[in-house]
Amino acid sequence: MALHTALSQLMSLVEILLIVAIAATAVSPRAKPGCNDTCGDLKIPYPFGTTSDCYFNKDFFINCSYLYNPPKPFLRRSDVQVTRIGFNGSLVVLLQVTRDCYDVNGYTDNVDSCSSWSRSLSRFSVSNTENKFTVIGCDSYGYVEGSIGEKIYRTGCLTICENKNSVYNGSCTGNGCCQIDIPKGLTQINVSAYSFKNHSLVSGFNPCTYAFVAEKSRFNFSTDYLSKLTQDQFPLVLDWTIPVNETCEEANSTSCYACKENSERYVREDYGGYLCRCKNGYEGNPYLSNGCQDVDECSGPHNCTHICNNEEGSYSCKCREGFHGDGRKDGEGCIPDVHLLVKVALGVGISLAVLLVSSTWLYLVLKKRKLMKLKEKFFKQNGGLLLQQELSKRSRSSEKAKIFTAEELQKATDNYDDSRIIGQGGFGTVYKGFLTDSSSVAIKKSKIIDKNQTEQFVNEVVVLSQINHRNVVRLLGCCLETEVPLLVYEFVNNGTLFEHIHNKDKAPNISWETRLRIAAETAGVLFYLHSAAATPIIHRDVKSANILLDHNFTAKVSDFGTSKLVAIDETQLSTVVQGTLGYLDPEYLHTSQLTEKSDVYSFGVVLVELLTGKKALWFEKPEGQRSLVMYFLTSLKQGCLFEILENHILKDGNEGQLKEVAQLAKICLNVKGEERPTMREVAMELDRLRMMDKLSWVNVELNPEEMECSAQEGTTTSKTMY
Repeated sequence: MALHTALSQLMSLVEILLIVAIAATAVSPRAKPGCNDTCGDLKIPYPFGTTSDCYFNKDFFINCSYLYNPPKPFLRRSDVQVTRIGFNGSLVVLLQVTRDCYDVNGYTDNVDSCSSWSRSLSRFSVSNTENKFTVIGCDSYGYVEGSIGEKIYRTGCLTICENKNSVYNGSCTGNGCCQIDIPKGLTQINVSAYSFKNHSLVSGFNPCTYAFVAEKSRFNFSTDYLSKLTQDQFPLVLDWTIPVNETCEEANSTSCYACKENSERYVREDYGGYLCRCKNGYEGNPYLSNGCQDVDECSGPHNCTHICNNEEGSYSCKCREGFHGDGRKDGEGCIPDVHLLVKVALGVGISLAVLLVSSTWLYLVLKKRKLMKLKEKFFKQNGGLLLQQELSKRSRSSEKAKIFTAEELQKATDNYDDSRIIGQGGFGTVYKGFLTDSSSVAIKKSKIIDKNQTEQFVNEVVVLSQINHRNVVRLLGCCLETEVPLLVYEFVNNGTLFEHIHNKDKAPNISWETRLRIAAETAGVLFYLHSAAATPIIHRDVKSANILLDHNFTAKVSDFGTSKLVAIDETQLSTVVQGTLGYLDPEYLHTSQLTEKSDVYSFGVVLVELLTGKKALWFEKPEGQRSLVMYFLTSLKQGCLFEILENHILKDGNEGQLKEVAQLAKICLNVKGEERPTMREVAMELDRLRMMDKLSWVNVELNPEEMECSAQEGTTTSKTMY
């Protein structure tokens, strides 16, 4: 029984394949056997043809002219070119534009003018639904004439306009362009174009009148046509029908009609003829024997819910085994048998459960695999292999960078929760994290990284992680498994120097002695980086926001290790940082190079911040006070130092010390780098100032030009302008 069922199914499959193969090879004929069905690009279906035995009658003759390459088809013996033929009784031809042109003097332009033409359209008529008669011009009128049966029909329209600005694109209502409908049944068409005054008044932009009958969907008026209509021809839609054979009508015989097997004729009202069409379920050329062939409705959209059986001219529906009904979507459809419902429900339930479990497992496996590949890609892209090699060379060193995993840092920051954010800026975001040993760290998540600087970044991590200085924020390591590397630093808990000196609530808590100590510690770090580190480093972005403070207000210099490193010579490295406005070395604007003396200049700005409590740039201030450096140097020159100092730092006994620090800041801010001291000299001077007794500053004087605050006003003091 099973073998019999299998053989039956195999035979059914073979039958289906044969039907498909036959349908694929059976192409519906277009022309009579032995007749050419194309001329150039035109497809020529019967009843049209190119020779006497290939068309229905002489009205359907298509003259294929081989004088052109490719050949061109014309209607009968005329010069009317045919471009499309449809079974629905339509024929598209090209008809020329009638022109009536004049030169600037009002004389006829014989080259461009053709004020009238007439064409015979066989027995076909101009379609009144698809075409319109159009006249273009500002001094123009035109006529269209033809025959409707035995009657002569003539009509026209006129168009005027004063100038080109009064005409609008797409508007054909008599202002620069006019259009009228064509009556039904118009044949033997004649089109004429004229000008009222030979365009003498408007020849500057409208030398011609243009008149033509054209398919309305293929023409859209443009004001440019008033100057010149470059198109010589427009498509025209004709209506055609098969002429009625009176003998057939009298005998009521269908054998002499043009409609063949599996087709039917239908009459077009007021056209004096009929057309043929294939019956429902058939398609092809209804004017040829066997031209209408069966359509396989089952190969396309159909109304069956289960099985579709193609039949001659139609199709039928039936249900699969285990179902009953008419099998139609618009009927009762196919209803499952009761016992089948139980089997289906059980099978579907088990299948869904298995599918759910397997798809979930597969999704998790693929997701994990994709994540691992992505991490591996980022690790290599960010120089992980190179970093491992560099760290292995320093395996004996107790101080070396650690390569953290993405999971470690994700866990340390509670998946980068917003509550862990301790800083944000153009560079990215800094999170506070806790490692597995409960130690606090700061994790910097940058926004972007230059993928062309991977080797320099690796060098930076290796070198900066070995800096062991109490006043440097220690770089502990990095994570390279993310799109941009994550940098891990020691956590400094008391904010930045910028916050403490520019916050009116915090500033009074930092005494002058603490400020001087912070300055000395910062200078010592920069001296260490420039001269004493294993690999000398230039910071290039020294500012109060990059000086962190711990709970004892001990300075911790940061952010010299957040950029790529670039070799200046074989032993020196510098960070690729463009600096910050207000702190940037003015020589950089001329040389595009930042040097050790650039750090000295930026440190000088920090000294001025510590002295005055004012920001490096303050755009809300008057123009002369927006740059702290210029404001400080001007006040110092005028002898107004004590007028611009932070209020609470000036007290009995430290005036001389403040003057010396101001003098130190002044020489650090020299425009020429060669005239600035080195960070070693700056650090030594600050250490010296801290060690000296306060009483030693009483008799210290400024330079003579700094004694007077405003010589022009004859006074030794001036008030700070805030």
